Amino acid sequence: MQHQSGARPHIARMAPYSLAAFDIPADTRLISLAQNESMRPPSPQVAKALQKCAGGLALYPDPDWRALREALAAQYDIDARRILCGAGSMELIQCLAHAWLDETATIVTSAYAYAFINTVAQYTQATIKHVPEDNFTVSIDDIIAAVDQNTRMVFVANPGNPTGTRIPRSQLRRLRERIPAGTLLVIDEAYAEFSDHLDEPLFDLTESTQTVVLRTFSKAYGLAGARVGWGVFEPSVGEEVRKLLNPNNISLPGQLAACASVHDQAYMRDTCRQTISLRDALISDLKNAGLQPPVSHTNFILIPFDTSGVASRVDALLRSQGMVMRNMAGYGLPHCQRLTIVNEDDMALVRSALLGAIDEASN
Repeated sequence: MQHQSGARPHIARMAPYSLAAFDIPADTRLISLAQNESMRPPSPQVAKALQKCAGGLALYPDPDWRALREALAAQYDIDARRILCGAGSMELIQCLAHAWLDETATIVTSAYAYAFINTVAQYTQATIKHVPEDNFTVSIDDIIAAVDQNTRMVFVANPGNPTGTRIPRSQLRRLRERIPAGTLLVIDEAYAEFSDHLDEPLFDLTESTQTVVLRTFSKAYGLAGARVGWGVFEPSVGEEVRKLLNPNNISLPGQLAACASVHDQAYMRDTCRQTISLRDALISDLKNAGLQPPVSHTNFILIPFDTSGVASRVDALLRSQGMVMRNMAGYGLPHCQRLTIVNEDDMALVRSALLGAIDEASN
């Protein structure tokens, strides 16, 4: 039998996962508006915690993340045994896909769902069905209507990325009630801390239904560089996913940083408060400039322009000043840019540059 070299054909056909391109003039200070990172560093408690870990780096980290799981369980009043941790929530999504999906499966999600779900559909060879959104907001009724006998997973990001919009959690409860009991519902709440005050959490769904609720420390907690995500799993789902996780997936510094962050909720909430204030002020400015960004419940704003040409001109004008937004052509929205909220001083520079660029590009 002749050996066939190279990657499996469906992997070879895949494009690499797309990240932001930071092409700006030389000797220009970068203001990244492209990655949805936190507008300020993590809690000061993180640095204190990390000072203690140097002596332990010769040893592997706790493969069961016990201290972190216990801290999360106490904070959210959930059973620590139902918590799994990953190298960012992306690892948890990836392992869910490997456990649940193959070429016979269908994923139902929304039109502008987090792009990584498209990637996992490609490498598992699952079919992905995108349901139209209503004014950049997930339509639960349309999601329910799209589910059929081949649907093995429904994936909903709430709040959404790149839209920033959210649906009431009561609607997600209705979604869970209306889809088949055996269909896995994955709710990605990477930006939930920015809107947790609006209604009750969904962790209880994971007690008795095929539901997973995912979160991350990369956004509101300011730990994108530590790569720590977590999720609450229905026990039978978590049992299968645990088999696929790297047994030493989160480093000792990452676990310590995440624990310290959980214990400083006041700092995290203040980060959210500052972010929301700066975000809503810029949305007001954009509306006064004649644009119609959707309401955001995250640390970023989706900015629709009249045409893709205008969006590109605004982007080029900002890049010339070292400010890099993220074009949304990969989501089928070439006329949109996504802008992450940054610290107050840089936000003042961004506001001035953006409004000036909008005026120049539109004339």
